[in-house]
Amino acid sequence: MEIGVYSFGDSQRNEDGSLRSTTEAITNLFDAIVHADRVGADFFGVGEHHTLEMPASSPGAMIAAAAAATTQIRLGSAVSIISTDDPVRVYQQFATASAISGGRVEITAGRGSSVESFPLFGYDVVDYERLYEEKLELLMAINDAGDDAKVTWNGSVRPALDGLEVVPRPAGGKLPIWIGTGGSAPSSVRAGRLGMPVTYGIIGGAPARFAPLVELYRRTFAQGGHAIENQKVSVAALGLVAKTKQEALERAYPGWYNMNLEMGRRRGWPAPQQDAFLAQAHGAGAYYIGDPDDVAERIVDLHGHLGHMRHFLQMDIGSLPQEHYLESIELLATEVKPRVTRLLAKK
Repeated sequence: MEIGVYSFGDSQRNEDGSLRSTTEAITNLFDAIVHADRVGADFFGVGEHHTLEMPASSPGAMIAAAAAATTQIRLGSAVSIISTDDPVRVYQQFATASAISGGRVEITAGRGSSVESFPLFGYDVVDYERLYEEKLELLMAINDAGDDAKVTWNGSVRPALDGLEVVPRPAGGKLPIWIGTGGSAPSSVRAGRLGMPVTYGIIGGAPARFAPLVELYRRTFAQGGHAIENQKVSVAALGLVAKTKQEALERAYPGWYNMNLEMGRRRGWPAPQQDAFLAQAHGAGAYYIGDPDDVAERIVDLHGHLGHMRHFLQMDIGSLPQEHYLESIELLATEVKPRVTRLLAKK
């Protein structure tokens, strides 16, 4: 199984609680990706977000920079909000990064769990479904273009393309493109129907409850007669690794509290409660927070339900100190990953 990391960027805070610069957040994110590559993580995803607390608004730019500074890690978006972006520009940015990286780049196309990008780019959330459906179709058409790179497409959300060239082409001719979803049945069916890999973002509840969705995805995929090598499931979740479980909980809780307090202010969520945090950080919960043995065992347990091939964690939330973040990435790659491999080999 591949073990990795994802991030929306994480702005640090001053002692008085005010946010430090987004420039610092982006340079911290870049350093984290380079560190993840150096210590042996399999994947790093950059999720598109548009807030002062999480400012990684341009995954394509970040991935291109990381492509030039890394040597082995796979890089991708997690997710690109394709509904409010131009699929042509998204593809060109990631194809460029693919060429620089030697083919280590992929796209996860999602609708986004937040709607900040809709007013930012002049879209109406009323068109949420239509924007995603049509723009995903265009993104796939671009990826399927032949050696001449010419694309023909028409729809209602963007000017048509009539045999126009979309360049550069990525290393290997095509990009891996995943569907990203928070766990809806229609999205599982869409990914299976289109023969695409699927990423489930599981940020609460019992992760094993996603098993029926994964089964729905695999059944729809099989009915479509698609190439079996594209039938892939990955899981994105919250987590943090430290040398002891207690240390991991103590490091993760302040950031979790800060994030939920801010998201509650923006979206009307209830005030965060420590009991809710602790319930998710143990056993069958969705937060992979603990020492290497604990996190590895819980990932392998979920694999027994979902059979996923990649598990990657968002760990830098709510102004987690950078040194704790880098340590967690290193423990994930050097301690959790080999434990997961050993445990899966015993099954």
